[in-house]
Amino acid sequence: MSTTESPRTTTDTAGTAGTAETAADQAVKETLEDYTLRFAPRSYRRWTPMVVATTALGGIAYMADFSIGAGIGLAHGTSNALLAIALAAVVIFVTGFPLAYYGARYNIDLDLITRGSGFGYYGSVLTSIIFASFTFIFFALEGSIMAQGLEIGFGLPLWLGYAVSTLMVIPLVVYGMKALSKLQVWTTPIWLLLMVAPLVHLIANDPGTVDRFLAHPGTDGDGAVSTASVMLGAGVCLSLIAQIGEQIDYLRFMPPKTEANKRTWWTAVVMAGPGWVVLGALKQAIGVFLAVYILAEVGPVAAPEPIQQFRGAFEAMMPSWMVVPLAVVLVVISQIKINVTNAYSGSLAWTNSFTRVTGHYPGRMVFVLVNLAFALVLMEADMFSFLNSLLGFYSNCAIAWVVTVATDIGVNKYVLKLSPLQPEFRRGMLHAVNPVGVVAFVAASGLSIAMYFHLLGDALQPYSPVAAAVIAFVLTPLMAVVTKGRYYLRRTDDGITEPLLDGDGNPSGVTLDCHVCAQSYERPDLTACVRHEAVVCSLCLSTDKAGDHVLPATSATAVGVTPSRIRSS
Repeated sequence: MSTTESPRTTTDTAGTAGTAETAADQAVKETLEDYTLRFAPRSYRRWTPMVVATTALGGIAYMADFSIGAGIGLAHGTSNALLAIALAAVVIFVTGFPLAYYGARYNIDLDLITRGSGFGYYGSVLTSIIFASFTFIFFALEGSIMAQGLEIGFGLPLWLGYAVSTLMVIPLVVYGMKALSKLQVWTTPIWLLLMVAPLVHLIANDPGTVDRFLAHPGTDGDGAVSTASVMLGAGVCLSLIAQIGEQIDYLRFMPPKTEANKRTWWTAVVMAGPGWVVLGALKQAIGVFLAVYILAEVGPVAAPEPIQQFRGAFEAMMPSWMVVPLAVVLVVISQIKINVTNAYSGSLAWTNSFTRVTGHYPGRMVFVLVNLAFALVLMEADMFSFLNSLLGFYSNCAIAWVVTVATDIGVNKYVLKLSPLQPEFRRGMLHAVNPVGVVAFVAASGLSIAMYFHLLGDALQPYSPVAAAVIAFVLTPLMAVVTKGRYYLRRTDDGITEPLLDGDGNPSGVTLDCHVCAQSYERPDLTACVRHEAVVCSLCLSTDKAGDHVLPATSATAVGVTPSRIRSS
């Protein structure tokens, strides 16, 4: 199995390579290990479950949680902040579990899961853009935090710090999973030590800090629990619900689940899938704690800045000459760990959308640069100053998407049995648009955004995240019942006689040769060709502008291809 991307456009009707040959040869030489637009093959997935989990969790070392928690705590008080953080964490865990399982079990990313879970082949372009937006918004947030650190540590102007934090990740995202796994595994212990040590020291040496933290009333109230405040805070935290997409970008490289490894397999999936939010919620709570601790010294404007939080914490436990350097090291490590993931996942999402819409694969690095450009613009626009407002708005779209897909998996597949149990992502097998997910997503996000902007009254505004989740949860099964599940599959037979799954229910490792690009791919990545007794890989189908190789919309007659060049991996 080739471990390089081999994007192609279509061949002519005789099956010989046409004008795409030069671009195809160039793509084959790419060393990018991202498997954009396609299933991640078994032959490439050589990591143990725990290595994959460690890599995935390394990507959540971002500092934004500290800022988000601090912002909520300073505005609404500690009690409301902690309840908001806990509520959001429960929602994120519950919705993230089915998505993480499908990504790890079937070795596909969240966009490919979304296609077959209610949206259709082109319908999921909407959610790919939502996810791409998530990555550059949070890249900009982390880049802003790093620039603040560089300004304090080295006197670097913010505008220059934004550029440095953007450009330094480019070399790190070129090579995909192999490079990222090494980076995350080796930097995680250092990051954990620098984050946990000052917190433990403060609590052990000044127990009064805990009392002051718990008693903080916030600026918007008297510290009493308020439903509206909890919902407003939870809405900001729920903007992180799309983080499960980045977790799945790693989890799709999990090894096959077998009887021998099922315990570690499940542990890794839960820990690195929905379990990311446990650490995320803890970081948000720590952010409130540290902001309250330094509030009197730096004021409410600077208190949400992680560099200020950790500088204050380090000052209590070490000589002054070590404080700023260590705080800067922590911020830089955290920014690099998350922003290589943001740049990587964002480039996949943009490439997915662009290739499906245009039928042209420009290479992932093009969209690494596009994503970084968007992020840099946000940084230069000082997004940190309107962080909570931006995240509160964005969360409505993210919640609507993730809840729709999670409900389709949990309810439509397993309860109503109207959605195919096994995810499908290949062109020709799916309808262009499935109204089940698209209608639920558009209605949920549209109404919740209207509520967020007070269009349905001031009293309802704090409840926009709840509306997004409830509407998506109700409409997704309702639309499946109304449409009777007719729009999930365009056809039920992909025309290949070789079984799609092995005896353990994992995607088959048997390899077949794509007759368009002449590369070998594993069985789940291929369908039969409508014009030739041969098979075509999913990326060649995506770049088939004329549809010359796409199977017709019928399941009545199987093409029945039994390729002669079959190898077991």
